[in-house]
Amino acid sequence: MRADERDGPAPVTVVGIGADGWDGLAPAARRAVGAAEVLRGSARQLALVPAGVVAERVPWPSPMAPALAGLLDAHPGRRVVVLASGDPMLSGVGTSLVRLHGADAVRVLPHPSSVSLACARLGWAVEETAVVTVVGRALELVAPHVTPGRRLLVLGSDGGTPAEVAALCARLGYGASRVTALAQLGGPGEHALTGSAAGWPHGVVDPLVVTAVEAVADAGTVPLPTVPGLPDAAFEDDGQLTKREVRAVTLAQLAPLPGRLLWDVGAGAGSVGIEWMRAHPSCRAVAVESHPDRAARIARNAARLGVPGLQVVEGRAPEVLAGLPAPDAVFVGGGATTPELLETCWAALPPGGRLVANAVTVESEAVLAGWFARVGGELVRVAVQRAQPVGAYTGWKAAMPVTIFSVVR
Repeated sequence: MRADERDGPAPVTVVGIGADGWDGLAPAARRAVGAAEVLRGSARQLALVPAGVVAERVPWPSPMAPALAGLLDAHPGRRVVVLASGDPMLSGVGTSLVRLHGADAVRVLPHPSSVSLACARLGWAVEETAVVTVVGRALELVAPHVTPGRRLLVLGSDGGTPAEVAALCARLGYGASRVTALAQLGGPGEHALTGSAAGWPHGVVDPLVVTAVEAVADAGTVPLPTVPGLPDAAFEDDGQLTKREVRAVTLAQLAPLPGRLLWDVGAGAGSVGIEWMRAHPSCRAVAVESHPDRAARIARNAARLGVPGLQVVEGRAPEVLAGLPAPDAVFVGGGATTPELLETCWAALPPGGRLVANAVTVESEAVLAGWFARVGGELVRVAVQRAQPVGAYTGWKAAMPVTIFSVVR
């Protein structure tokens, strides 16, 4: 049942408000604000409400999260209206309040979002435009979306975001991209600034800004897809890297799905966990690595390839696995002969979870064969050969074959 269908009002009403302030509010939103006993919002948002509205005005503290969690207890029995920027359910406070207090406790009256307004100004179809928020998040989240011909909008928390996005695009080899900073959308001070990523001429701009990017690759830039099998050269490594062809087969067996969590045990360069997370923005991964240098390298690879949220856990498995969030899939890239390692990973999986383990030695292959006999699944050997010069001719050089064991619990 929706909050506006219940008997009586919801404890909290969230009203979206734009840069056009009070004049841009729909009648229902104005009535809600006018009937409020308590108004919560940023100082800027509270200032947009006319002085004739007599509600108590309480700005958010910093940090804001505890106040959101305690909002109902802070104003018992009073009509509370929370002001939010644009659409409160698009990377906004409405989403946080629903998550904390439940949908029945929150009534949302949205305003046109900055995304809708930006697409309207640019003539872009909303459903064809990627939207990335870096509010309180790493800028590198933008990286996977920067591919030739892609249009994306970046939501930032301050006026430095357009310059940071432009610099990131240039580093990725997309310096020719067109960047537009759309500020104060919908308000009387609305304006736009444009330039190329490589030659972005503007510094810090208005903090109420959306950054639009039309991605254009520079000559020689090799686009990186989100499907498994990135070039080996995309990763910084010390030789401990699941090679491209084997990695593609391994990830196909792991079957990444939105929202799922992977343990990448013995992660090496972190390639499998990184590609798992690149499959969908909601995919999560924990990379477990015992060597400090490699653990640091995994973090660098993850940030550069657009998945800075990859969790790197330094320690030796299986001991370090205790206490980690339960996985939906586990990949063991090496160390299958380590006592209790596969047993620990198998026990951690829920019904329907996937275990995939690779082996290159006879001893580790024997362990996987034993597991195959015990629990079933699939056992596949992958052999890759690459063409290389042989004198004046070309011949095939074989890489070590890899045995891949995969099973669904």
